[in-house]
Order: sequence, then C-alpha cells, then structure tokens
Amino acid sequence: MQVMRRKDKEIRNETTIMEIVSNSLICRLGIFDDEYPYIVPLNYGYYNNALYFHCASEGKKIELLRKNNKVCFEIEQSSEIIKDPVSCNWTMKYCSVIGYGIIEIVSDHESKKQGLDIIMRHYGKNDNAYKQKVIEEMLILKLNIISLQAKKSV
Repeated sequence: MQVMRRKDKEIRNETTIMEIVSNSLICRLGIFDDEYPYIVPLNYGYYNNALYFHCASEGKKIELLRKNNKVCFEIEQSSEIIKDPVSCNWTMKYCSVIGYGIIEIVSDHESKKQGLDIIMRHYGKNDNAYKQKVIEEMLILKLNIISLQAKKSV
C-alpha cells in the first residue's frame, strides 16, 4: 500500500471508510491498457471485502481485464468546492477511497445472480427478479480488494 503524504487527511476509522463505500453511487475502475490507463465509471455493490460490477460479456473492459486483472479503483462521496476571494485559496471538501485489487470474472449463473443482488442492494432494492436471458448474456466482475486508503478534506 502507498504511504499517504497528507496524514492529516487520512481516514483510518473502518466504520467511516465503509460509510463512504456504502453511501457513494459510482466506482471508477482503472484498468491497464498498453500505452495509457483506461478508466471506466461503474455502478457497484460491496460485500465481504469485494466490489461487484455488472457488464457485457465482451468489449474493451473485458478484453483488457482478460490480459491483466490487476486494477485500481476510486470511490468518492459528495464533493463541494470551497471558494475564496484569493484564487490559490480555493479548495474542495470530499471523502474518497482509493484501492487496489484483483478482478475475477464471474460467469456461472447462480454467482451472477448473487452479484446482481449485491449491486441492487447497494442502491436500495432487495426483492429482485431477473430475466434469464439477461443473466446469460452478462458477466459479473468481482474485485477482490487487496488494499485501500481513505481520505477527506473538510
């Protein structure tokens, strides 16, 4: 894990970190590409030290993950610009989590349904019904978290 330069902004409380993960809407996934990184914003769910995403069974993201499944992710919670008459004194209020992990591509039917349930629960829906064809055509990405750090600026 990287050492955080600004220790005064670091969040160490596990409950606070999980609140950021639980109350945020989008996770940005950083994936290795040959020359430049590839970043994609995704809906997600969190369960048992893993993030879950749904996606099509083909495309650039899947192509890249099949080559290298080591990723970086970022989740942020409500940011706000704090203005000041002096331009260099402008700042931002935010809470964010950045971490690293390994993506596992989930393709069996029952595990895909479980992954979808985790994602839907994150957004507040617990009684889920899925179309068989949709589940067959999609994949679930399970990001097994290796490390993460959180920070805030208030």
